[in-house]
Amino acid sequence: MALFGNKPRTVRLEGSRVDLEARRAPWSLWADGFGRLSIRALQIIITLVLAVALIWGLLQITLVTIPVLIALILASAFAPVMRWMRAHGVPSVLATVITLLAIVTILGLVGWLIVWAVRNQWDTLYSQAQEGIQQVIAWVNSLSFAPDQAQVDEWLTQLQDFITSAQFGSGALAGVGAVANFVTGFILLVVVLFFFLKDGPRLWEFLLRPFRGASYARAQRIGDKAVDTLGSYIRGTATVAFVDAVGIGIGLFVLQVPLALPLAVLVFLLAFIPIVGATLAGILAALVALVSNGLVNALFVVGVVVAVNQLEGNFLQPVVMGRTLKLHAFVVLIALTIGTVLGGVLGAVLAVPITAVVWGAVQVWDGPDKPARWARQKRSEAVQ
Repeated sequence: MALFGNKPRTVRLEGSRVDLEARRAPWSLWADGFGRLSIRALQIIITLVLAVALIWGLLQITLVTIPVLIALILASAFAPVMRWMRAHGVPSVLATVITLLAIVTILGLVGWLIVWAVRNQWDTLYSQAQEGIQQVIAWVNSLSFAPDQAQVDEWLTQLQDFITSAQFGSGALAGVGAVANFVTGFILLVVVLFFFLKDGPRLWEFLLRPFRGASYARAQRIGDKAVDTLGSYIRGTATVAFVDAVGIGIGLFVLQVPLALPLAVLVFLLAFIPIVGATLAGILAALVALVSNGLVNALFVVGVVVAVNQLEGNFLQPVVMGRTLKLHAFVVLIALTIGTVLGGVLGAVLAVPITAVVWGAVQVWDGPDKPARWARQKRSEAVQ
C-alpha cells in the first residue's frame, strides 16, 4: 500500500530532511520535451536580441568600426609579408613602416587610376548607360504584359518629386560632411593599421587573457583561422578582380566598345562583390555596347562576360582562393542582402568575408579541422 500512498518521498542528508518532490515541483513544467523546447526558444530569442543590439550599436559608430574592420582585413592580407620580414631579421618597426607605406601606395595608385580612367568619361558613360536602359524599356513596353504609360509616368513623377524635395537637398548638402568623415576615417584607418601590423599578435594575446585551458586553445584557433581567411580573401579577390578586368577589358577593346577602360575599371571594383558584382558589370558593358554598336555587338559583349566569369568560377577562383570561402552561393546571396541593407555598398563588400570568418570559426570550434558537433558532415552527406 505504501506504493500508492500520498506521503511524499523524503531522504535524510546530513541530518536534514529534504523533500525531493517539493524541490522538483517548480521545475516539473520545464522537464518535458515542450519545456526544453521553450527554454531553447528563449535562449535563441535572447541571443538574437543581443546580436541586434550589438549590430545597432556598431552602426551608430561606423566612423570607427569601418576603418577598424578594413584595417583588420588589410593587416591580415599582409600578415605573410610581415612574418617573412621578421623571420629575415628586419626590425618590427621598420617592417611595419615598409608594409604600411606599400599599402598606402597601392591604395593611392588604385584610387588615382580609377579617377583618371573614369573622371573625363563618366558623363559619357552615364549617358550611354541611360540610353541603353531607355532602349530596354522601349522593348519591354512592346510586350503584351508591359506596364502602361500611366504607371511609367507615375514612377517618373515620384522620382522627380524626391529629387526636388528637401530630403534629397539636405542629403546633397551633406557631401561636405561626408568628405570630412572620409578624411577622418582614412587617418584612423592608417593609425589602426600601423598598430595591427606592428603589435597584432600581442593585441590578440591581450584579448585572450581571460581564457584558460580548452577555451584559450579554441580562441587561438579562431584567431588564426580569422586572419588566414581574411588574408586569403582579400588577396584572392584582388587577383580575381584584376584578371576579370583585364579579360573583359581586352574583349571590349577587340569589339571596339566605347569607354572600354572605364568599364574595365568598374569591373575591377564590382568584382569585390561576389556573384552580383560581375553581373552588374556585364549588364553595364552590354548596355553601352547596345547603344554604340547595336544588338549583335552587345550579345558578343555578354558572351565575353559570361566566358570570363566561367573561367573565374571554375578555374581561377578555386586555384587562388582554395577552400577559404567554402560557402554555398545561397549563403553568399543572403549575406550580400543583409550587408547591403545594413551598410550599403560597403556592407555588400564586407558581408562575405565576415560570413566566411564566422563559418571558419565553426570549422575549428572543437579542434584543428574539427567543426562544432552540430556542423559536422553526416555520412549520408559524404556519400552524396
